[in-house]
Order: sequence, then structure tokens, then C-alpha cells
Amino acid sequence: MTMLCNDPAKFTDDMLVGFLDANARYVVGVPGGVVRAHKTRPGKVAVVIGGGSGHYPAFCGTVGPGFADGAVVGNIFTSPSAEEAASVARAAHSDAGVLLTTGNYAGDVMNFGLAVDQLRSEGIDAHYFAVTDDVASAPRGEEAKRRGIAGDFTVFKCASAAAEEGLDLAGVVRVAEAANAATRTLGVAFDGCTLPGADHPLFTVPKAQMGVGLGIHGEPGVAEEPMPTAAELAATLVDGVLGDRPDAAERRIAVILNGLGRTKYEELFVLWGAVSRLLRERGYTIVEPEVGELVTSLDMAGCSLTVMWLDDELERYWTAPADTPAYRKGASAIAAPAGEVRSAQDLQTTSEAADLAEQADDDGRSGGRVVVRALTAMAAMLAEAEEELGRIDAVAGDGDHGRGMVKGSAAAQQAAGGAAEAGAGQGSVLAAAGKAWAAKAGGTSGVLWGALLTAFGSRLGDTGTPDLATVAAGLRDGYNALIELGGAAPGDKTMLDALLPFVEEMERRAAAGDSWIEAWRAAADVAADAARATADMRPKVGRARPLAERSVGTPDAGATSLAMCVRTVADCFTSVKQGEN
Repeated sequence: MTMLCNDPAKFTDDMLVGFLDANARYVVGVPGGVVRAHKTRPGKVAVVIGGGSGHYPAFCGTVGPGFADGAVVGNIFTSPSAEEAASVARAAHSDAGVLLTTGNYAGDVMNFGLAVDQLRSEGIDAHYFAVTDDVASAPRGEEAKRRGIAGDFTVFKCASAAAEEGLDLAGVVRVAEAANAATRTLGVAFDGCTLPGADHPLFTVPKAQMGVGLGIHGEPGVAEEPMPTAAELAATLVDGVLGDRPDAAERRIAVILNGLGRTKYEELFVLWGAVSRLLRERGYTIVEPEVGELVTSLDMAGCSLTVMWLDDELERYWTAPADTPAYRKGASAIAAPAGEVRSAQDLQTTSEAADLAEQADDDGRSGGRVVVRALTAMAAMLAEAEEELGRIDAVAGDGDHGRGMVKGSAAAQQAAGGAAEAGAGQGSVLAAAGKAWAAKAGGTSGVLWGALLTAFGSRLGDTGTPDLATVAAGLRDGYNALIELGGAAPGDKTMLDALLPFVEEMERRAAAGDSWIEAWRAAADVAADAARATADMRPKVGRARPLAERSVGTPDAGATSLAMCVRTVADCFTSVKQGEN
């Protein structure tokens, strides 16, 4: 259990305070994460890694010479927001472009992809790459659907060394792609991990069993097998990884035996003795293996085996020196950083808010106050539902949906309130809420809710009182934004399976001439029925996909929370005086 914390909601923030103080010679904090204490030298590509917290020393612990130039730090097991990723990339960038890279998780893919779009619009040459090393999460031939787990480390290390050597952005991307194509990982869990402040783990493994094919975000394994001896586990891991080897003639391999947080070094060394023997018996030469905790999952009991098949180039980058807070290789060969030390002024960011009051009229400002009331009610409801939403999500996911929804809705409420106080109309209030939700919640749900609110607000505008047809059109805009952004479709067991029926019912009621309060209440009932019906579905995207069978019988957490939100808004609308509508 993760025992030491103050406010669980601020665990990551508190962790960063201590991490930055303890490692001031390596890193400094910037909005969204950390960067090297010395500026990136001219001509060098910046490599920015990242994802949710809970995996130390990945990701912030590997920022330093020979490794990453920056790390984006999200909440526990939750993707950082696009705004945070862009912030760290700007701080790390010099003049030669930036590679942003994460494991292959929907929230990371969406948020870091949006960050790349933003950076390019500012004139920064940026590229995003997702690692896909987990052999248990998708079969051969569907490698693009695989998660990134401990193989993140080999890909990040090689790409960073290539950037340190002086390759241009296209060259660094090519090395990342080659390292990823050559890397395979299989993991096992003996017991689940516990989020800070929680009194029970995200999942449990039956006594005398182990979960095979775990994720690193608290996802349980895809199968359960009897607890083996160390020698038997070595055979399972070696056979699993080598059985999925790439089409490569190389017999030299980089190997990581990775502890997940609670399986300690002595145990890993016992296991490594058997793993290394089996690999050598299969004819492989092991090059500078790593045995220890490199990509953890809080306090999860378990381990993973990663193999990267080496050609001459990848071997050079794998063995290149590095000097970071938590990882050092040939560090004596690294000269003192030549770049300038960053100053506080370098890390400041400025923004200028538009005069929102001038964009709105009295009706629009009244609508803005209604939006704030609705978001306030949603935030209060979600705070009460956090544990239940987390429980639903943990059946086949990482259990963080409730916490993410609480953080996102609270941030949205605060931002919306500030915009309304400044005299903004309903459109700008929704836009402020959407931006804050995406920035503070992170993860898949954060970016999706941010896009939904922003598109809805854009349609409603800041003047006049929107009629039901406009409201329905705004909701359709929000739905379309999610389709374009998330890559999911109705039937994939996501929030779309509740949102689409809600939107369609609103459109039907608008065509029939209903009042918009009556229409919203009726559509909320439809959304609730649709959310319950997701229990019979099998997930086709996201973290739950590898555990599709386990998910059957439990409704989707995202669809459930959306239905709860629209129901809460319906209740809120009922209490609003007709003159404010």
C-alpha cells in the first residue's frame, strides 16, 4: 500500500517538490513537468518523455545528459494534458526540433498529439511517437494496438542517445521506430497496487496465483496461472518474449528484468540467474543487462522481461553513457553540461486573457451563470461518486476514472466561475471550462470532456439565449469532435455509447418542438439506459481492450459518468427559473 501522502489529490505535486529539491543539479521544474537544469545546446534535438506518475524512475528520474531533455509529469496513472506536454516541450526545445514520446495509451496519444499540433503552429518542429512493446496486449500482426510498458525504457534510451550524438529530428525518430520494432516485453503480477489514500488495491490476484500480461497502470493481467518457482517464471517470461521475436537475425540483445515496485532486488537477482541462463542457452549474447526497478507501478508486486534485438546502431545507443537522477551508465565519460543554466525567467509563461465581457450581451451572461450552476452541481456529484466510478474502471482498467473526473470537473467549475465573474457569455464560459478540464484531469477522459465542452460552447456563442435546436446542434458538434479526436466509434464500449443516444434524443425532441428542459430530461433517461447497456459490450479500444472478457457484465465507466453528468444537469435545469433559460 502507498502509505505516505498528505492530500491524495496532490500526491504528484508533493512528490515533485521533493524530487526537484533532491535532484537540483539535474533538473528544474516547469509547468507540466521537469527539464534539464542546463539549456539544450544549439543543434540538439530535444527528447521529451512522459506519461502518468506512479512509474518512478520513469519518467522524470531519467532526465539528464545522455537521456531525456524533459519529462511531462501527469497525475498517478493519468496522461498529462496537451497543455502540460506542450509546456515542457517548449522549455526543453532549443532550435533543432523536439521528439515527444510515451507509451501507447489513448490519453497519451491524444494529448501529446494535440501538443505536437500546438507546437507546430508556433513554429517548433515537433513529432510524436508511441511505444508498443507489450506482447500480451495484442497479437502478432496488430502490434500498433499494443501498450507501451517497460520497453518504453529501451526506446527512450536509444532515441535520447541518438539525439545526444547529434542526429537531426528525422534521424532521432527513425532510431525510436527501430528500437520499438526490435523490443518485446511480457510482465506478470503477484498482487495489485494501491493508489495514494486508498484502502484497497486496484485489483487482487488470487492466492497462490499470478496474473500474466499486466499493464503498468494498475491493470490486472490477461490470464491467471499458478504461482511458479523462479525457474518456472523465467521459462514463462523467456518463452513469451522470444516467441514474439521480430524478424531479426541478430543474436545480441539488450535485456531488462524490471521490478514493478514491491518485488525487491534480491528476488529479481534470483530470477535473473535463471533468465540469463535460458537466454544464453538459446544462443543469445546479452549486452549490458539491467536488473532492477526502471518502470514501476507504485507498489505492485511483479516483474517484467524486456528484450531488444540489437544491430550495431542500436547497440551503440543502448551502451552510450547517461547521467540522470535515477539511471547512470558510463557516467564518468560524460563531460559537465555545456549549456547555460536555466533561470527562473526562462521558465515563466505569460498569457493574456481576452476581454470576455465585451463579447457577451445580458442574455449570454445569464447563460454563462446557468453553465456555472450546472458545472458546480456536476462537480459535487462526481466527488461523491469518485469511489464507485473508480471501482467500475478497475474491473478492466486502471481505476483512475473517478479521480480524473473529480479533478477535471472541479477545475472546470473554477475556470467557468472565473469567466462568468468576468462577464463572459455561455460560449466562453464553456470554453474556459473545457480548457481547464483537459489541463487538470489529463488522461483520455480529460481531453475528451475538454473537447466536448469547447465544441458545445463554440456553437452556443456568447450572445442571446440558445434555442433547443442550437443546443442539440452544439451537442452534435461535441460528439463529432470526440469521434475525430479519439478514434473510437459507437459499440466500442466508451462514453460515446451513452453520448450518441443522448444527442440523437435531443435532436428528435428539438424537431418535435419540445422545451429544452423537457428534452434534456428525456435524453438523460436515454443516456442512462444506454450506459447500463454497455455492460453487455466488449471493449474494443483503450486500456480495457486486453481484458475484454473480464469487462463483460460491468458498464463502461466513461459512459456511466457521462450519463450521471447529464442527469445532474437535468436536475439543475429544473431548478433554474424559466427567465434564466
